[in-house]
Amino acid sequence: MADKSFESELEDLKRLAGVGSYSGLTPYSSVEENVGSLANKLSKVQKKRKIQPGTEAWFRLWFSKPWLTGEKPYDD
Repeated sequence: MADKSFESELEDLKRLAGVGSYSGLTPYSSVEENVGSLANKLSKVQKKRKIQPGTEAWFRLWFSKPWLTGEKPYDD
Protein backbone atom coordinates (compact mmCIF):
# COMPACT_ATOMS: atom_id res chain seq x y z
CA MET A 1 0.00 0.00 0.00
CA ALA A 2 2.90 2.33 0.64
CA ASP A 3 3.84 2.14 -3.05
CA LYS A 4 0.33 3.05 -4.15
CA SER A 5 0.26 6.00 -1.78
CA PHE A 6 3.62 7.19 -3.10
CA GLU A 7 2.43 6.83 -6.71
CA SER A 8 -0.76 8.78 -6.06
CA GLU A 9 1.21 11.52 -4.30
CA LEU A 10 3.63 11.64 -7.20
CA GLU A 11 0.76 11.91 -9.68
CA ASP A 12 -0.81 14.69 -7.61
CA LEU A 13 2.48 16.59 -7.57
CA LYS A 14 2.87 16.18 -11.34
CA ARG A 15 -0.67 17.41 -11.91
CA LEU A 16 -0.20 20.42 -9.63
CA ALA A 17 3.14 21.27 -11.28
CA GLY A 18 1.56 21.07 -14.73
CA VAL A 19 3.99 18.39 -15.89
CA GLY A 20 2.69 16.52 -18.92
CA SER A 21 -0.31 18.76 -19.52
CA TYR A 22 1.46 21.75 -21.14
CA SER A 23 -0.18 22.60 -24.45
CA GLY A 24 2.00 25.55 -25.48
CA LEU A 25 1.53 29.28 -25.50
CA THR A 26 -1.09 30.95 -27.64
CA PRO A 27 -0.32 34.67 -27.29
CA TYR A 28 -2.59 35.79 -30.13
CA SER A 29 -5.55 33.52 -29.46
CA SER A 30 -7.72 36.40 -28.25
CA VAL A 31 -6.83 38.68 -31.17
CA GLU A 32 -8.39 36.37 -33.77
CA GLU A 33 -5.88 37.29 -36.48
CA ASN A 34 -2.32 36.43 -37.31
CA VAL A 35 0.70 38.67 -36.79
CA GLY A 36 1.06 39.60 -40.48
CA SER A 37 -2.47 40.88 -40.87
CA LEU A 38 -2.20 42.79 -37.60
CA ALA A 39 1.02 44.46 -38.80
CA ASN A 40 -0.62 45.39 -42.12
CA LYS A 41 -3.56 46.92 -40.28
CA LEU A 42 -1.28 48.94 -37.98
CA SER A 43 0.85 50.17 -40.88
CA LYS A 44 -2.28 51.39 -42.70
CA VAL A 45 -3.40 53.23 -39.55
CA GLN A 46 0.08 54.74 -39.24
CA LYS A 47 0.00 56.03 -42.83
CA LYS A 48 -3.57 57.31 -42.60
CA ARG A 49 -2.93 59.23 -39.38
CA LYS A 50 0.59 60.33 -40.45
CA ILE A 51 2.18 58.93 -37.30
CA GLN A 52 5.96 59.36 -37.33
CA PRO A 53 8.23 56.55 -36.02
CA GLY A 54 9.71 57.24 -32.60
CA THR A 55 6.91 59.50 -31.39
CA GLU A 56 4.72 58.70 -28.40
CA ALA A 57 1.78 57.95 -30.72
CA TRP A 58 3.93 55.50 -32.72
CA PHE A 59 5.01 53.59 -29.63
CA ARG A 60 1.43 53.47 -28.43
CA LEU A 61 0.23 52.21 -31.83
CA TRP A 62 2.81 49.44 -32.18
CA PHE A 63 3.41 48.33 -28.59
CA SER A 64 0.05 48.60 -26.83
CA LYS A 65 -1.66 45.30 -26.04
CA PRO A 66 -5.42 45.98 -26.09
CA TRP A 67 -6.33 42.32 -25.49
CA LEU A 68 -4.22 42.38 -22.33
CA THR A 69 -4.59 45.87 -20.86
CA GLY A 70 -7.66 47.27 -22.63
CA GLU A 71 -5.63 50.28 -23.82
CA LYS A 72 -6.58 51.63 -27.25
CA PRO A 73 -3.61 51.78 -29.65
CA TYR A 74 -4.93 55.02 -31.23
CA ASP A 75 -7.69 57.55 -30.67
CA ASP A 76 -10.85 57.20 -32.74
